[in-house]
Amino acid sequence: MSDSFALAADQLRELDRDRYAASLVIPSEHRAAVQSIFAFSAEVAAIRERVSEPTPGEIRLQWWVDAVEGEGHGAIASNPVADALFRTLERHELPGGPLLRLLAARRFDLYHDPMPDIGQFEGYAGETVSVLYQYAAMILAGGPVDEAADAAGHLGVAQALAGHVRAFGYNASRQQLFLPLALFTAHGVREADIYAGKDSDGVRAALAQAGDLAQTHAEKAALAIAGLDAGIKPAFASLALVRADIRALARQIEQPFTALPPPSAFGRLAAVIWWTLRNAR
Repeated sequence: MSDSFALAADQLRELDRDRYAASLVIPSEHRAAVQSIFAFSAEVAAIRERVSEPTPGEIRLQWWVDAVEGEGHGAIASNPVADALFRTLERHELPGGPLLRLLAARRFDLYHDPMPDIGQFEGYAGETVSVLYQYAAMILAGGPVDEAADAAGHLGVAQALAGHVRAFGYNASRQQLFLPLALFTAHGVREADIYAGKDSDGVRAALAQAGDLAQTHAEKAALAIAGLDAGIKPAFASLALVRADIRALARQIEQPFTALPPPSAFGRLAAVIWWTLRNAR
């Protein structure tokens, strides 16, 4: 494995331990390629945390857009995540279009407009999360794998919903709402109440509804994954983590604005290994 792939894996482990754990069950001959895709996603998602206002974030996103479109920067080869990503795209003949859509969707992260409704949320999750599993499936399959689309789509939405329920309080403290505002207004909760950290039965009911939607998508993902070839299934090992997160949501919903302790890294790794042993054989 070249230095850029090793450094990309290190960056993934630092920025997104869950997807790093899930990548470890990918067969060794494909692991570095999948990690490069996941590392790119983690790097782009982290832009929101690294800038204090939208303009610097827009500049960083544009750097990636130019790189994907081939307009290029001389520094691409010196950026290990970019170098590993583009080597993977070339080696596996993967399309760049989904990466451009991911980058476009991530502009939402830089601003303070709330996510309006579930349809918009599902589109956002599809462009930023589901696409990662579709890429991973293509790498494992050695080419296009249309039958994995439903699995990737539902898994991405389930993971995004569960993750944003867990991060609800943190995002509210930053005056941001990634979960659909429509869920909250349906329960009589105003946007201003969310940003003020005002707990209520309505807030908890909206979060519980988001959790139920996550469960529905996770169940659909599981059914779709069950019908895939065994060689592709490791691409979807994150389902084990999503299921664990959904089981833990009740505790988070009882304390919607409190950050609960993160799960143990060992437990997360054990979960994806056990899921793979049971499902990808």
